[in-house]
Amino acid sequence: MNEWIKEFNVAITVCDRDAIITEMNDKSVATFASYGGKELIGKSLYDVHPEHCNVMIRHLLETGKANAYTIEKKGVRKLIYQEAWFLDGEVAGLVEMSLELPPEMPHHVRS
Repeated sequence: MNEWIKEFNVAITVCDRDAIITEMNDKSVATFASYGGKELIGKSLYDVHPEHCNVMIRHLLETGKANAYTIEKKGVRKLIYQEAWFLDGEVAGLVEMSLELPPEMPHHVRS
C-alpha cells in the first residue's frame, strides 16, 4: 500500500477478484475493529456481509461497475463508494471507500 494511503482519513478497503480482502488502511482497520480489524485481511467479503450485500459484491465483480450510497450509524453519516479496480483491462477486485460526512454539508451546483 502506498504510504499516503496508510493514514488517510478515509476508510479504504481493497479486495481481489475472489473477494478476498488484500489491503486495509488505518482508518479501515479502525472502522472494522469490531469485525476483526486487520485480521480481516485474507478473509472473504462474502463471509462478513449478509447475502443482499454479497449479491451486490458479485455484481460489481462481474460488471466492473461502481456502487455509491450514504448510510448513518450511531449518528455519523457516511458516503460509501465501491468500484472495481482493473489489471490489464480485466476486473481484478474492488475498492471501497467510506467517508464520514459533516452534519451540515453544503451542496454546490456548478456549470
